[in-house]
Amino acid sequence: MFTTILLVNQWQTWAIILVVVLLLFGATRLPALAKSLGQSAKVFRKELKSDETEADVAAKSESDQPTDKK
Repeated sequence: MFTTILLVNQWQTWAIILVVVLLLFGATRLPALAKSLGQSAKVFRKELKSDETEADVAAKSESDQPTDKK
C-alpha cells in the first residue's frame, strides 16, 4: 500500500526527499557532493572504456597468433 501511495504522488515524494537531503547535508555541501559524484562517474566510465579496449586488444592478439596443427 505504501508503494502505491509513492507512485501516485511521485513529485511530492521527490520534494520530500529533496527537503530531507537538504536538511541532512546542508545547502553549502550539496554542490561539492554533486561535483564529487560527477567526477566519480567520469572516472568509472573511463575505466570501463579502458577495460573494453584492453579486452579487445587481448582478443585480437590471441586470434592473430598462428596455430600449430600437427
